[in-house]
Amino acid sequence: MSAAPRGPFRAVLIDLDGTLLDTGPDIASAANVMLAKLGRAPLPEARVVEFVGKGIANLVTRVLGETGGEAGKHDAALAHFEEAYLAHVADRSRPYPGVVAGLERFRAQGLRLACVTNKASRFTKPLLAATGLASYFEAVVCGDDVARKKPEPDAFLLAAARLGAAPAQSWVIGDSANDVLAAHAAGMAVAVVPYGYREGLAVESLGADAVVASLEAAAGSITMASSLE
Repeated sequence: MSAAPRGPFRAVLIDLDGTLLDTGPDIASAANVMLAKLGRAPLPEARVVEFVGKGIANLVTRVLGETGGEAGKHDAALAHFEEAYLAHVADRSRPYPGVVAGLERFRAQGLRLACVTNKASRFTKPLLAATGLASYFEAVVCGDDVARKKPEPDAFLLAAARLGAAPAQSWVIGDSANDVLAAHAAGMAVAVVPYGYREGLAVESLGADAVVASLEAAAGSITMASSLE
């Protein structure tokens, strides 16, 4: 793995799906409930998770495209998906190895933490609570908190502002091209993990400043700013 940026940093801004949590099983399950209600055949979980990362509306569009096209079905399909997903948002979603240890270490170092996701708050907050991660984050910025989702920089800039950190003092950790593009547009260093949801792209192709094996490994390499309050 390439070396992580050394800082100094005040804040760490971390993506949700594919970085903190393996949410693929519950997302795929909701997608297949949606397809069943539309009278369509299910998709394999591995195929559905290739569509994760650009918001639920985009995922629904791509699932419909894979199973016969939208043809005026998008609004109904989106409603079916959201109903199914909200009811089972954390049935099988779990933190990746090293996540809890990494968050503990970041917090022990005095770094401020934010979760930054394109997922809407009505799914994000119950998911963080159910998986035991909510208490680690001073800020949670969701897709419905900003006018423009990742890959635009708005969410990362808002998260840094809420934590009292300048962009140059903020380190992003994600798993996708969206995270890299948004972080660089915000003027922030970004590392990616080698797992997660990358739409089939090689991790080395994402253009991140570093690849870190896990959040625990990332926490072992970061240098915090001396002026943390």
